[in-house]
Order: sequence, then structure tokens, then C-alpha cells
Amino acid sequence: VILYGDLPKNKENVIYLSNHQCTVDWIIADMLAVRQDALGHVRYVLKDGLKWLPLYGWYFSQHGGVYVKRSAKFNEKEMRQKLRAQIKAETPMYLVIFPEGTRYNPEIPKVIADSQSFAEKEGLAILKHVLTPRVKATHVAIDTMKDYLDAVYDVTVAYEGTVDHKGQRRLAPSMTEFLCKECPRVHIFIDRIELKDIPEEQMYMRRWLHERFEIKDKLLIEFYDAKDSKRRNKFPGKSVHSKLSLKKTLPSLLFLGGLTASMLLTESGRKLYVKTWIYGTLIGCLWVSIKP
Repeated sequence: VILYGDLPKNKENVIYLSNHQCTVDWIIADMLAVRQDALGHVRYVLKDGLKWLPLYGWYFSQHGGVYVKRSAKFNEKEMRQKLRAQIKAETPMYLVIFPEGTRYNPEIPKVIADSQSFAEKEGLAILKHVLTPRVKATHVAIDTMKDYLDAVYDVTVAYEGTVDHKGQRRLAPSMTEFLCKECPRVHIFIDRIELKDIPEEQMYMRRWLHERFEIKDKLLIEFYDAKDSKRRNKFPGKSVHSKLSLKKTLPSLLFLGGLTASMLLTESGRKLYVKTWIYGTLIGCLWVSIKP
């Protein structure tokens, strides 16, 4: 894990804005949070369909996640209510938002073309390595929690090994590929932004957010397309090869591994494991359909 920019050592209540390429992006937030002793504080703004994921859909809902629908179906009132409930409960907040609304996938050029066409129509800069960001969820989150937040983290993520032999960008690694080390290094650029530097009105925040994604795009152009090969596969500026001590990760591994192994090694444990997935999924789907 290679870090660039400004990541405070202490935990903060933040909104985390990032480009989105693959499922690994979800755990990049955990990688940063654990370095601030804030693991467990990570919450997500997720697309509505993910609430039906077995067990996880229910878990994210109970853990402060916010499910949203896109475009005209976006329910601003519902999102504000959920965030206000978290503030009232004084919930530590590391709220992850992917403003692009979907993944950047170079193997689906139509999505990229449509995004660029929309930007051109709206008089916005056309972006190459990210999609045109949507502002609604970001605006609601910042506006609702502005007195609760310490900062906004603007995070840009790039995965090594995602350029083909022709120099063209290819699909970012899946979770399995990432865990099997098919991506040798992940580069993370963090820009900590004070709330006072962000416009409050949605119209102006939209322009601000697009400008932030222009900065991301320039970073990624440097990473993937720099004419000088020595400047590729890294972001400009000072970097730190960030390693974690065993005490940050080993206790969780031992607890989870021990709990899972103890269940799977006995017949009664295996039955309980299966029933947890089946009944937990059914109860979870019922719960999120009644109380999103």
C-alpha cells in the first residue's frame, strides 16, 4: 500500500469521496481507517439494489449504511433522516461515497462515452480515467452533517498491473485477484479538505465536485499515460510505503478464524453456520424491505 498526500494519524468524522473501479474500492476505506484507529467507523452510501445481498445487505443497513436510488428516484428526505439519526446517536462517521454512481470499466466503453457526452452537454470538462460525478448524495451528506464533520477526504485510487501490453487501461482487479496478489501495489492519494473550502449550495458544489474529479483525472493520466515511463505507475509527490503492524490485524484474524473454524469443525456448528446464512438472509431481506 503506497500512500500519498495528507492522512491524519488521529481518527476524524469525515466524508470519504473516491473514484470507483471495482469491489476492492470498498476495503480501501478500511485500509485507511485502520491506520487512524478508526476501523469499524466505516459506513457506506450504497446503491439501493445492494440491500438484498445475503446477510451483508442487512448488516450495512444496521451499521449506518445509506441505500440510495439513482437520478429522479433519489430520496433526499430519507437520506437526511438516516444521517440525522446517526448524528443524534453520536455515531463515529467515516462515510464512503462513490460520486460516479457506478464503476469505471474500460471494457464497457458505452458507459464512459455516455458520461463524457453528458459532461460536454453540461459544459463540464471531459474526463478520461473517471466518470462524471453526481452531486446529490455528496451534497445531502455534507449539508446534513456539516456541523458534525471534521473534514472531507478526497481519495484517488490506482491499481498497478491494470495496463495491457498495448498500454491501454484494463479492468481493475476483482477481490479474488487482489487477494491473490495479481495487483502488486495499490496507490492511494489523499487530499484532506476543510468544510469551509466547500461551497454549500448544490449548484456550486456540483462545480466544485467536478473540479475535484478533474484533479483525480490528472493524477490518473500521470499514473497510466505519462510519456516518461519512469513517472508511470505512481502519483506525483512524496509517497510512503505504508505497512501495518501485526497488532493491527492479527487479533481480528484470530478471532474471526477461530470462530469460523470452531463452527465448521463440528456437525452442529456446520448446521448453525448454514442456518445463519439462510435465516439471516430471510430476516435481513424482510427487515430492509420494511425499514430501509
